[in-house]
Amino acid sequence: MKEAQAAGSGLGDTLLWNVPDIERDFEALLKNLQRYEPGQKLPEGFVHSEYRWLVDGDTYLGRVGIRHALNERLREFGGHIGYEIRPSARRQGNATLALKLALERCREIGIDRALVTCDVENLGSRRTIEKNGGELEGEFSLDFHDQPIRRYWIQL
Repeated sequence: MKEAQAAGSGLGDTLLWNVPDIERDFEALLKNLQRYEPGQKLPEGFVHSEYRWLVDGDTYLGRVGIRHALNERLREFGGHIGYEIRPSARRQGNATLALKLALERCREIGIDRALVTCDVENLGSRRTIEKNGGELEGEFSLDFHDQPIRRYWIQL
């Protein structure tokens, strides 16, 4: 996460996470993320979700967030799956694998068509989504995001 923050990359939550606190008490981070899992009472405006980590032995490569449903906000921006690969693990097929595994999990929980979004200028993410069967819905500008995004649907 330090690597992603130093590079200024990643999903919004990664940029906001306090890495020293996470290093000191990783269990607290996991417990916090688990409060969004199915069976938990959700805060207003949230959907059930889960996080998965991509690792090689003890080495963290990246993560995915899988949202079990879409609300209005996620339909516009974010979709069912958000993923991040640490900068030093990029361009090695890790994002393609992480998204593939997330799509398999989506199938398991009954999602038959997954929405994945990315910034228009994020060519690596665009390729990753397209390699996993993403069909472009279109490009959209949003009042609350500084770059146009692309929305892709993946039939499961």
